[in-house]
Amino acid sequence: MSSPSPALCAAASCSTPLRVASPVVRFRRPGAPAPVVSAARASSSAAPAVSDDLVLRIAEQLEDSVAASSPLLDPLRSASALSLLSTRWPTRRSNEAYRFTDISYLRSLPISLPSRDAPAVAPPASPYASHVHFSDGVLTSSSGAHVSALADLPPGHARDRAAAALAASAGFADKDLFFDFNAVGAKDVVVVHVPEGVSMADDPVHIMFSYSGCGDGSMIMSNPRVLVVAEKGAEVAIIEEHFGQEDGGCYWANPVMEIIVEEDAKVVHSYVQQQSFAAAHTKWTVVQQNTSSNYEFVEVSIGARLNRHNLHIQQLGPETNTQLSTFHFSAQNKQIHDLHSKLILDYPRGRSQQIHRLIASGTGNGVFDGNIKVNRYAQQTDAGQETKCLLLSSKALVNVKPNLQIIADDVKCTHGAAISGEHDPNAIYFLQARGINAKTAADALNFAFGAHVINQIPFKPIEKKTLAHFKALLASSRQNDE
Repeated sequence: MSSPSPALCAAASCSTPLRVASPVVRFRRPGAPAPVVSAARASSSAAPAVSDDLVLRIAEQLEDSVAASSPLLDPLRSASALSLLSTRWPTRRSNEAYRFTDISYLRSLPISLPSRDAPAVAPPASPYASHVHFSDGVLTSSSGAHVSALADLPPGHARDRAAAALAASAGFADKDLFFDFNAVGAKDVVVVHVPEGVSMADDPVHIMFSYSGCGDGSMIMSNPRVLVVAEKGAEVAIIEEHFGQEDGGCYWANPVMEIIVEEDAKVVHSYVQQQSFAAAHTKWTVVQQNTSSNYEFVEVSIGARLNRHNLHIQQLGPETNTQLSTFHFSAQNKQIHDLHSKLILDYPRGRSQQIHRLIASGTGNGVFDGNIKVNRYAQQTDAGQETKCLLLSSKALVNVKPNLQIIADDVKCTHGAAISGEHDPNAIYFLQARGINAKTAADALNFAFGAHVINQIPFKPIEKKTLAHFKALLASSRQNDE
């Protein structure tokens, strides 16, 4: 197959739709009939050779499922399509980033896509005025003064910013297979654009993602995408919730969220993943922070059979602050929770603090690969990283790799890792001395271990619901271990 290399727009600022100079890349598996090409196509440079039939087959399905989309997505879609032509399916042997993460579950069932004729799904109730609902990756509703679908954005500054951000994403160097799948298969993008100086800290945008299995022996794949732009001096809180069937719904959620935090702006991001235990969840979160900006992130992932989160943050100005707190609970049979985070500090007086906590019980697996890179000009940086893992079963497994790379020479950086198969005996004794038996004391300490992160969710309805779900899973896990 041959195909033109798409002309990519790195960052456009125009009120008219972006257009790709070359035709959008089309997929064709080996052995399929050759498409008819124009003279312009025939004279263009050849695309990279196809290297993985499964990747190409999924990409074909995704491309065929997107009947019409905003032309603002064309640069990103074309770049990812071209990338997929030479991308192999990652395995534990072939890809270091997946050395400890077995994603073969994604190959265990045929992949299907949501039906275009599926009946409309009523959005779940939200306690917040600004809310968005995706059903199996399809946007079904959105409400809020600064929330809109990309296709519905009128000409103006918000549309220009969204166009520039999506075009720049086409050149994202650290992307992988799943980022590209999302770019090719996203039907629309929800844009949260907070104008300069506007504060939405007390009126969060509640973004809900619901998923369902199809029941025909296949795995439904969905690719929702969200873009958040907080302009200079703006403040916004984002609540991101992913949930699905609890009775064995089998599906593959592959969401992407991109966040741009401009100078002196602040974004508070709460992310809760409570998928079906037969689901796969592969997610990207990409954040860009400018001068004196603040990004506060809290993640609670306690669902899905396979959960992989790629968290990429880059500080693009001095005196920037990043706070990351994550809790994973891996309790079901062969359940995998994996966090791969990368934080890049390039400017002076940056600050970052990362806390990662994980509980693994039964035959659950946990993976943490946290990379913080303090580059040459990031002098007077204050960066900390801490990971703590608790193993409640002899068959549970965790692999942790805290990684602090320091090139600057005037910094204050710390990191540490602790993995334990039992609680502090002093803590157990303290509770027993107050009339609490050892089993109840251990349960209380397990709950407190996860609640340390969950309590950082700044919105009570979401915090209480997540705590209740975690408590129920802990009780179920204890019964299974017995």
